[in-house]
Amino acid sequence: MIPPYLHPACIKTARIFYGIGLMGLGIQHFIYGEFRPVIIPAWPLWMQTPILAYLIGAAIIAAGTFILLGRSTKTISLLLGSFLLFCLVVIQCPYLLFIQPNSPAHLGLWTDPLKEMALAGGAFIMAGISSEPSRKHTFFTILEKLVPIGKFFFSITLLLFGIDHFFYTEFVATLVPAWVPDHTFWTYLSGVALIGIGTAIILKIRRRRIALLTSIMLFLWLVLLHIPRAIADPYGAKGNEITSVFEALAFSGIALGIAVIGKNVKKPPVP
Repeated sequence: MIPPYLHPACIKTARIFYGIGLMGLGIQHFIYGEFRPVIIPAWPLWMQTPILAYLIGAAIIAAGTFILLGRSTKTISLLLGSFLLFCLVVIQCPYLLFIQPNSPAHLGLWTDPLKEMALAGGAFIMAGISSEPSRKHTFFTILEKLVPIGKFFFSITLLLFGIDHFFYTEFVATLVPAWVPDHTFWTYLSGVALIGIGTAIILKIRRRRIALLTSIMLFLWLVLLHIPRAIADPYGAKGNEITSVFEALAFSGIALGIAVIGKNVKKPPVP
């Protein structure tokens, strides 16, 4: 467990990781002049304009900056979480269910919506770890009721990603660094770990300890897997590997937020 005197440092780190992750995703909207698929897919067509991509990108950068700096964190996080949840329910899901052919039968095609669900959950978690007073407006009062659900959004994503490791073993094995032996073994082990993490968080089995270890695991994956892949192929699929870097950093921050959410923050003991 995290000692109480380290809670403020962990909360700050969680905000920094999540905030930088968001900022990176927002900046990519300007680099490519289009939406990142994790935010809005290639539908509806009327939204697929550079101007809207720039506007949404700027808003995401601003939200990430506020969260990073700890300014109006609760308010910004609640608004961000509701926006991402809206995009998931109103755009991502209808696109995959009714527009994208055969997508309901292919779990792999749900990768971006699941990531968006995790990011939405992360926003609600950032609101939950904020010490700022709640706003009395009815709209924010309603949004705050989603804060406890944020960890389930994140854990469901990890659980389904773990199942992906068994459905798409050959593809996932290609993501393992070349210097690591027996890619298939590590693919299965990672899948079991993700399924176990998601299940443990949902069922509240040593939730905070598991979340802390998950944050460390995801950060190690960021350093050992995602950053090297982004360096090797920074422009492929319009910066997809760089997108993965920012997503992994944000996810590490989300897991760390789960590890401290709901705990009373105490000051370090005076020596």
